[in-house]
This record gives sequence, structure tokens and C-alpha cells, in this order.
Amino acid sequence: MTILNALLLGIIQGVAEFLPISSSGHLSIAQNLLGLGMEGADDVFFDVLLHLGTLAAVFVAYWADIKEMVLEFFRMLSDLTGGNSPQRVPSARRMILLIVIGTLPLFLVLPVKKLVEGLYSNTFFVGGALLITGLLLFFCDRVRNGRKNARTATIADVLLVGVGQAVATCPGISRSGMTICVGCFRGFERKFAVRFAFLLSIPAVLGANILQIKDVVEAGGIDVKLLPAYILGVIVAAAAGYLSIRLVRMVADKGRFGAFAYYCLAAGAITVILSFLKFFNVLWYKAAV
Repeated sequence: MTILNALLLGIIQGVAEFLPISSSGHLSIAQNLLGLGMEGADDVFFDVLLHLGTLAAVFVAYWADIKEMVLEFFRMLSDLTGGNSPQRVPSARRMILLIVIGTLPLFLVLPVKKLVEGLYSNTFFVGGALLITGLLLFFCDRVRNGRKNARTATIADVLLVGVGQAVATCPGISRSGMTICVGCFRGFERKFAVRFAFLLSIPAVLGANILQIKDVVEAGGIDVKLLPAYILGVIVAAAAGYLSIRLVRMVADKGRFGAFAYYCLAAGAITVILSFLKFFNVLWYKAAV
């Protein structure tokens, strides 16, 4: 892992995590087709750090919402212990409940976690998944702006968004793209669809990182000499992630994901083509030897 590799991977993670183009898909392409990755525990640990960097970007971009939900969580505990029940459920309290419900489908991924992780090195799958992401964004552009928000979204709505997030654990399927699109298909206001998608990512990213840290420990820890590269990657990922969130919010307001759709379709097609070229190159080399 060089400083340049850390810089490039940090930019890829920060940009692709929130733009609807799949960070996992792009990191897979960078590491498996371009050779920018590491091996073993270092690879897993750096991936954890990059995700923590982009998680920090969510906290900065949505600090007002997160702060209000944290305060409302303690108010809710106080009401429960005191036997109080507000006549009207506060918006922040309902948002907490929606995020909890939307996170539940992720538990369905745990039994197939190893299978999903194995797809990371399959660039044929990644390319096909990027094509699917592109099609989702293309059709999302053609859906009228809905009216549902934190007060009117139903349990079925957020569960389906959560299922979309669970599907997006597959590399090449954009988490933000999938959750925003499903929300729009269910009649969410575009602003709320984006806000809910990013807030929903907090428990998902934290949970995934806890599981990955366990893998790092089992793989033998980390290389302290790579600390400068780690720090640079986290900072770059956080900065790029924050700018990406602002861009997605601006694009969503206008309801125009077309550019991202065409990009994913092109990236998916190129990835499949490069994967075939790499496959035939390996066959040719083996035949020559």
C-alpha cells in the first residue's frame, strides 16, 4: 500500500459511497482489475477505515438531524420509564423507529455473508450489478416526485427500502442508489428519500465495520508502518464523501439521476469487457506455458 494508492482508494470510496454508483463495485474494480489493493488483514482494515471516513461525512452533513434523534432517544426513554405518552409522536422519534425498522432486513444477509463477500473478487458479477444500478437510476428519473415523508411513510415502505439496502450489500449495487430509488418508487419526497437513505446508512456501516474488525483481529492485526497511508485515506474519503452528499442532495432536488445512470451502464459494460479480456489473457498465458 503506497500513499498514492491510499489517496486514490480514499477518493473512490468517498465519491462512490454516496453518489449512486456503488463504492464496493468501484473498489473491487480498482483492486481486482487495476491492482490498487492490499492483501489479508491490511486490505480488510483499510476498507473499515475508509467506511468510517465516509460515515464521518454523514455525521457532518446531517448533524442537526442526528443530534435531534439522539436527544429524542433519551426523551423516549424518559417517557417509557415515566409512563408518559405524547399525544403526537415527535418527527425525530418516528424517524428513529423508521431507521430501526429499515435496518432489520440486513440481518437476512448474515447467513450468506461469506457468499456475498466472495462476490467482491468476481468482476463479472460487479459489472452486471453496475448495469442493474444504472437501469434502476434510469427508471427512477421517470417517477413523479412523491409526497411521503417521515410522518406519512409506512412500515411497508421502510421495510422495502431496507430490503433494497440488504440487496445492495452485493458489490456493484449502489446502496445509496438502491435505497433512494426504492424510496422514490414507494412515493417518498425526493428530499426525504435522500435524507432517509443516508441516515439509514449509519447503523448499516457501523454494523458492517464491527464484523470486519473481528475479521482483522482473526487475520493477525495490522501493519503499523501503513499508518500514514491509513490516515490519508480516511481524511480523503471523509472530504470526498461530504462533497458527494451535497451533490446528491442537489441532484435529487432536480430529480435528475440520468448522468449517474448512464455512467453506471457504461462502467458496467466496460467492467464486463475488461473481465473477459483478463480471463482470456489468463487462458492464453496458461496455454502458452
